Amino acid sequence: MSHNGRSVENENRNQPPDARREGVVPMPQSSSETVSKAAASRYAELQSAARFPVRLPISVKSSAGESLTESENISANGVLFQLDSGMPVGSPVDFTISLPAEIVGATADVQLQCRGRVARSFAEGTRVGLGVVIEEYQYKRGEN
Repeated sequence: MSHNGRSVENENRNQPPDARREGVVPMPQSSSETVSKAAASRYAELQSAARFPVRLPISVKSSAGESLTESENISANGVLFQLDSGMPVGSPVDFTISLPAEIVGATADVQLQCRGRVARSFAEGTRVGLGVVIEEYQYKRGEN
């Protein structure tokens, strides 16, 4: 069989036997290369969501403990905030965003409990900026 005038068999000759089929693309040899390409692709996808410069209180729980901060911006996919110490990209993070009652039209503040992963980390003065992808969330209404 040929593909663009070249034989697929000739193109696949130096690949492992399980990859010598037409349409099978060999995986990169380096697993870190695979992870970084996947992360870059996912990050580009996440950045495409509209971001809103909303400042809301956030309580962040991580392996380093609990920290209070506020959002810099929020999108449908995630949130950007700063902490005093960083977390490695890919780290899981639990956090709660407080939505004020007057903004959401409720009688009490609404807590948005989120679980996510650090998608990017960067120095921001003496603090660390973290872009976190929201993987799961649930609403908790405050008691009044």
